[in-house]
Amino acid sequence: MATAGSTKGRGRNKRRLIVHLGVQKTGSTGIQRHLHRNAAALADRLILRTPDEGSPMRPLGRAAVHYSLKPSNDSATALAIAFEAVLADLPGNDLPVLLSHENLAGAMPGNGGEIALYPALPNILQIILKSASGFSTDFVVYTRNMARWKASVWAQAVRTDGYTRPEDQFLNETAAMPGWGDLMRRLSEVAGSDRVTRFKLEDEAQDGHPGRQLLRHAGLDDASIDALEALDGQANRRLSQSSTEFLRRLNGMALNPHARGKVVDLVARNQHLFTADAPSEGTL
Repeated sequence: MATAGSTKGRGRNKRRLIVHLGVQKTGSTGIQRHLHRNAAALADRLILRTPDEGSPMRPLGRAAVHYSLKPSNDSATALAIAFEAVLADLPGNDLPVLLSHENLAGAMPGNGGEIALYPALPNILQIILKSASGFSTDFVVYTRNMARWKASVWAQAVRTDGYTRPEDQFLNETAAMPGWGDLMRRLSEVAGSDRVTRFKLEDEAQDGHPGRQLLRHAGLDDASIDALEALDGQANRRLSQSSTEFLRRLNGMALNPHARGKVVDLVARNQHLFTADAPSEGTL
């Protein structure tokens, strides 16, 4: 049976806590679906927490995004309280814990006027480390080819965050954004390089087991991962270009948010109605 990964000499008597920060559009939805599907199979080795409906993880994600857009003492306190609520909900054993929520990174570019590369994330790590002082905590970030990531982030911002600008304008606004190495450096300065691990989405095997690198980091071997129930299909597929363009124009209208959400769902289910072009092959 697989065991949890080492704590690299830190807090050997503390329970291990692995925080998967995402970021958005790096396969997080597929990873979380895979973890959720196999939670029972992993229950004797690893405690999993993903943003399931009604769980404390949902308000935690909202608190992190709110803090990143409006940092203040109040929003920092709200984030700490939300994180502590997740920890308080854990079973009282010593099994390692894996939390996965892409919104813990804060607002992605295109959300709420953000155009930088997660500027609040180092502060979010500080809040998490303080709240989880009783754990041996480390962080995982997945990254993706920056050009492809930006294109996917733009489409997602149009779909979920009401973003109104065309893709070329978004790319111009984010042209000065540094690479992933800069983000990892900023996180390591706060948490220490031994607490921050980067995995590349391009290195994930396309075998129905998304998050293989994350699960290895959590202590599972390949045989244990292979024995898990695989996902069928791909998660959070990008909408076709014409469907995305329809939603972008819709975002410029003064629609009730609830009504807009229903239209987005309708478009996602009926993309053939908007396809002057073929549906995008993008999967994230």
